Amino acid sequence: MALNFEILGLKKDLQKITDEKFKKLKSGQNCEILSAIEALQIGECCCECGDVVRASFNASAEQRDEISRIARALKPWRKGPFALNDLFIDTEWRSFVKFNLLRPFLDLRGKTVADVGCNNGYYMFRASALKPARLVGFDPSALFYLQFRFIEKFLRSGAKFELLGVEHLPFYEHKFDTIFCLGVIYHRSDPVKMLKDLRTSLNAGGEVFLDTMYIEGEGDFALCPKNSYSKISNIYFVPTVGALQNWCERAKFRDFEILAQKPTDASEQRKTEWIDGQSLENFLDPHDNSRTIEGYPAPRRIYVRLRA
Repeated sequence: MALNFEILGLKKDLQKITDEKFKKLKSGQNCEILSAIEALQIGECCCECGDVVRASFNASAEQRDEISRIARALKPWRKGPFALNDLFIDTEWRSFVKFNLLRPFLDLRGKTVADVGCNNGYYMFRASALKPARLVGFDPSALFYLQFRFIEKFLRSGAKFELLGVEHLPFYEHKFDTIFCLGVIYHRSDPVKMLKDLRTSLNAGGEVFLDTMYIEGEGDFALCPKNSYSKISNIYFVPTVGALQNWCERAKFRDFEILAQKPTDASEQRKTEWIDGQSLENFLDPHDNSRTIEGYPAPRRIYVRLRA
């Protein structure tokens, strides 16, 4: 009984966290953008959730201008791309590369699905075409929430966006059959704790699709960057495959299935007008693209499926 009261209290804490996040959304520039999104009057849309997530709809010249203004106010756009009529949001990441790599392994029909670290929801929009019963994204970023709300205004996928992080997942109102956790673990200072939170949040027989940067090597070790990795300061550990598998086993996952391994290159990540900042070409040694600007091995990614 005491445990039930503790869980109830933690769920109330989640509501408090969410309420505080929404208070911040209703102030300053965030409030202005959210109000502009909510004020959009868009009729019936013809949508396609392919490599480019598209929405086609009738709009006046004034509406087209307003849609473009909102989209540009929401920069930087990291995941995508999206097309709203002839407005093409050419995001930094061509995220279909990752989704299409995972697609042959996905069976989401009728399942309860989470995307942890969902960014603007691109992977949720792609997953919605696979007919899950329920689709929930988790990300504490106000910017990504606003981008999601903007795209969802056209897509109407029915996906839900929670302004919460992976650490909140075990106390959420329900568990999941499938969890995507793509490009998150190297941002966590305790990767084993994160993996335990994911496993705790699964239904019996559930699965996690995980991707992370890794370094090549036979040993069970991880790179711990001094200040930054590829100019990114909040990267704590970049493991070898052996170290990653050890983390997953310590978190009590039953299966560790490698789906793919590949380098990150300019065909997947590059600077566009939609980010107003640097990208992969700036993160690598200009004289040796096998090394980061800091001298570490250049980013490679591994994709694994874990089962509870």
